[in-house]
Amino acid sequence: GGTSRDDLAQQAAGKSGEFAAVATAADDVALLGPTSGTTGVPKITMHFHRDILANADTFARYILEPTKDDVFAGSPPLAFTFGLGGLVVFPFRFGASSLLTERATPVQLAEQSHAAGATILFTAPTAYRAILKNGKADLLRPLRVAVSAGEHLPADTWHQVREATGLELVNGIGSTEMLHVFVSAAGKDIKPGTTGKAIPGFRATVLDAEGNEAAANEPGRLAVIGPTGCRYLNDPRQRNYVESGWNITGDIFSRDEDGFFTYQARSDNMIVSSGYNIGGPEVEQALDQHPDVLENAVVARPDPNRGSIVCAFVVLVEGAEADEAKTKELQDFVKATIAPYKYPREIRFVTELPRNPSGKLQHFKLREAFNGSPVA
Repeated sequence: GGTSRDDLAQQAAGKSGEFAAVATAADDVALLGPTSGTTGVPKITMHFHRDILANADTFARYILEPTKDDVFAGSPPLAFTFGLGGLVVFPFRFGASSLLTERATPVQLAEQSHAAGATILFTAPTAYRAILKNGKADLLRPLRVAVSAGEHLPADTWHQVREATGLELVNGIGSTEMLHVFVSAAGKDIKPGTTGKAIPGFRATVLDAEGNEAAANEPGRLAVIGPTGCRYLNDPRQRNYVESGWNITGDIFSRDEDGFFTYQARSDNMIVSSGYNIGGPEVEQALDQHPDVLENAVVARPDPNRGSIVCAFVVLVEGAEADEAKTKELQDFVKATIAPYKYPREIRFVTELPRNPSGKLQHFKLREAFNGSPVA
């Protein structure tokens, strides 16, 4: 804590630490959750007592189907609502156990989870890929459920994990504003490459620029409504998030005829280059398939001729040479994997990518590199 009078630790120091129990209503505020700052300045979300039960009685109950014999483990910190749900609320609600780890690497997380007999694991797609690339897939086999969230889960990663472990990754999207996951699928309902369907208790759709529901397979803004919802603490951005009763998450999705949602990009990570719309995640997915790429992130770099160009920040596996030949090799690989016009015209080799404490990539920090700020 700091030393100023408005510092929280300083204010708390003058209090007795004794509290009188107060009768609370279901719609009284129970917690304040800061957003991860993916887009810049974090916002403070407010959640009611009933909301905390709601995320356990929707996503956990219907997708994870926990029992008292389950052991939950994962990478997200408890200070993030994803970790709060997966490692505190869900185990409490269903009488299960939880393994708490301190900022473990993906391989350390797999080792510690395996040693503790974990049955449900939460971590990002990048972590599953790292566990596989390090030859540690066997550590995941005893899991009952493996959940992927925080980033888009490519179909390739889903198939690689199933081939190496037998596990069918449960994909999902949630947000701090909605408290936890609201679109997902498990078991026979999984359609690799899609995020899933609106889970019981929630409705979701895709809206066009005018706020109307988009046609099937047309990209648009993901909108959701359910027992939880966005309530920012004194923040004018509330108006951007809630529109005609829908919570607008800031993600571009499409929805097929069967109600399955497919991720396209964050609305701020759709790259417009020479009039073409290029989804950053699609380029990232193509680069991930190259054996020398450990992880990567793709953003738009301003360009006077094309408006923007695709710029990839790439972390190579140990032993791979970061040189001009590797740049051309990766560019040609992307051209051959997806449409040639989507290839990264610029590749920057880095030793690590900026992530928040829950492991989520911070693309905005990479964009700041174009203004002279350091990447990590």
